[in-house]
Amino acid sequence: MHSDDETTTRRLQEALLLGRRKPDDRLMLDDATLVAALDGSRPLTARERAALQASPLTVRRLRRLALERRVAVWRGSHGVLRAASSGMPEAVVTEDGWWTLHFVAAGGAWRTILQLAPQAPFAEALLVARAPLHVLDGAGATILAGQLDADGECEAAWPFPSAPGDHLQAHGATFTVAALETGTS
Repeated sequence: MHSDDETTTRRLQEALLLGRRKPDDRLMLDDATLVAALDGSRPLTARERAALQASPLTVRRLRRLALERRVAVWRGSHGVLRAASSGMPEAVVTEDGWWTLHFVAAGGAWRTILQLAPQAPFAEALLVARAPLHVLDGAGATILAGQLDADGECEAAWPFPSAPGDHLQAHGATFTVAALETGTS
């Protein structure tokens, strides 16, 4: 683990590197080359490393590809209502602890708020990528779908006629948080 000072230094260096601008800058390396460097299948040559260092735009593209890869590694999170739970839970947490699903009464209806834990290993990547997400009940019905805001939350009206606790209990007492694939609902 990094100390707080090391983490702060690393983030400052990253911000300086990513914040640089250069007139007439362009992408110096294609995505295939950058992805191969990221996955270790082909290291960059000395000339490619020099081109990367000379092009802030290419450095930002490399970072974007790295963040997208981190998001792709996350396959979803599952949550289970505890057997001892009775009545209406205010919130349920996935088994990995990375997501909390809150239920808020709102004028005779319910609102659902999905919240990402900031310590999740993919949190930064998911926020930057603005990947669409969905929450499914145990029967596969969509509870919530959308993108996280800057605070790592997504909110929607509760879509079912029964209260959240009753609905979840009736549909397997489980839920899943996953990336929303393009073309799915």
